[in-house]
Amino acid sequence: MIASIAPVVNAVLQEGTTAAAPAIPPSAAAALAVGLAALGSGYAERGIGAAAVGAVAEDDSMFGRGLILTVLPETLVILALVVVFVV
Repeated sequence: MIASIAPVVNAVLQEGTTAAAPAIPPSAAAALAVGLAALGSGYAERGIGAAAVGAVAEDDSMFGRGLILTVLPETLVILALVVVFVV
């Protein structure tokens, strides 16, 4: 993979422009970034949600803390969407 990137990097460093168009369109790259952020967020929420439900089952006063910790990874997806719209 690095061998295929080297000519493009050399062209940028020597001439200041790329030799070829990017392989992935920007809209597809943005969709990929948001999708991977959502996948990572869901993976994190899986364990946090199970722990939060167990904590609330033991002590009802842990509901607010469990809710905040469960929703916290979802902010990654919101941040990814903001970055897509800004860029």
